[in-house]
Amino acid sequence: MLTIQKKLSNLFYIILGLPSTAMGFALSIQIAVLSWILKTKFHLEIDQIGYVWAAGPIAGILGQPIIGLISDKVWFWGGRRRPFIIIGGILAALMILALPNIDRINSFFGIGSLMAVAITVALTLDLSINISFNPTRSIIADVTPAGAPRTKGYTWMQSVSNLFGSGAYLIGALIGNYYLIYTGVVVVLLFSIGPLFFITEPRELQKDEMNAGDLIQAVKTQWGQLFRLYFAHGFSWLGIQTMFVYIIAFIEQKIHPGSDAITGQMIGWSFFILNAVGSIWPAFLLEPLSKKIGRVNTHILAVLSMSIGYLGIVLFSRNAFSLYAMMVILTLGWAAVVSLPFAIMSEKVDKQRMGFFMGIFNLSVVIPQLIASLIIGSVIRQAADKSIIFIISAISLAISAILWIFVRDDARKRKVTT
Repeated sequence: MLTIQKKLSNLFYIILGLPSTAMGFALSIQIAVLSWILKTKFHLEIDQIGYVWAAGPIAGILGQPIIGLISDKVWFWGGRRRPFIIIGGILAALMILALPNIDRINSFFGIGSLMAVAITVALTLDLSINISFNPTRSIIADVTPAGAPRTKGYTWMQSVSNLFGSGAYLIGALIGNYYLIYTGVVVVLLFSIGPLFFITEPRELQKDEMNAGDLIQAVKTQWGQLFRLYFAHGFSWLGIQTMFVYIIAFIEQKIHPGSDAITGQMIGWSFFILNAVGSIWPAFLLEPLSKKIGRVNTHILAVLSMSIGYLGIVLFSRNAFSLYAMMVILTLGWAAVVSLPFAIMSEKVDKQRMGFFMGIFNLSVVIPQLIASLIIGSVIRQAADKSIIFIISAISLAISAILWIFVRDDARKRKVTT
């Protein structure tokens, strides 16, 4: 084990967050490119695009719990999580490379259905990301103690991930989505495999330290608390995924970009702002604020701010500048959603089954994604006013904030007790 890992230095936290950053980069490419390329190059309707997006969540429903369960029990290639991070990283890079070549793949294999190939590529890409995302997050819990160090692990993970994710969107906005795709292949490979040479996984996982009273209470209330957390987190992702998939329809109707290329650039700039500004908050605001008022209270405030930002888009975004301004408001909620729930959840489960519970936790992401893809897409297509996209998002985030009130913050409870 390297000294930086023994001391849990900031450098180690950065390295520890890079595998998750690789998968986040792959996801950023999917968000920036998939809807755009399906609509502008392959001319699919908005609800058909939703069906393609549905392939990923379907893969995630099965993929993450299964991979998580397996990764809790196996040990090969020098690790418990390491093999799945490597396999997922390689597959994700290959599927990113396939995105602009869906038509060529269709012609080469003589499949005769562009939709079938698009779904296959999207499913394999998302399954690859799911294969790796679970272990990249579980490994943080494996090598950090409960409490502030683990919160720091997840907040630093998301700061680094958001920083590089914003770089992905910047490449798409400045140079073009095709350059983003080929850059992504290299980044995903390097960041998923390279950091594993600096991280030593423990062969035997130790239970988190807590007093006897806390342990008994955790056993009794664990599943009830987890289900509350799942529902609260699920409504956050219902709103966020609706934005990711269908923002193209809002931009085309309300802002009138003038060309497919400009539409792609606007999507790129919007999500660049979301991730670039969002990269500031986890380590430099959410972590210190969590120490003062608790992680759950911090998360509630952040999610509420995101709901307000969505309403702002509905009311004020009629040009590129106003859309980008509203995106800044969304950044605090986005930063919280992709960092704090992992730290909160990780202290409500048996550490030795962390991979499995991370997989179950992922259902609160993929099931809302599936609803957004299969149901909300039809609603949006039939709606004359595409502002419905962000109305749905605002309501979903507001419901999420209310549901988070019923989630107990174990770390804050222990701090008050001591």
